[in-house]
Amino acid sequence: MSWLWAIIVGLVLGLIAKAILPGKQQIPLWLTTVFGILGSVLGNAVATWIGVNDTKGIDWTRHLLQLIGAVAVVGVGDMLWASIRGNRRRA
Repeated sequence: MSWLWAIIVGLVLGLIAKAILPGKQQIPLWLTTVFGILGSVLGNAVATWIGVNDTKGIDWTRHLLQLIGAVAVVGVGDMLWASIRGNRRRA
């Protein structure tokens, strides 16, 4: 069941990250989900590193760090995807 939650959270975080980033991202939905999962893992690692991964109540700081991680990974991943596919955006 934890894999299912990871996929759901990755999809949601990836879609939110795509909505936050300016412009249109060229990555497909499956890659958005993968990048969202990676961003979530990155955010959890940072939360553990600074000691806020497990608090009483809702872990708002951890969730914010997961979202920041997803935005970073989706942003970088979109640039890599565009350069690999040859779909460079025009400003």
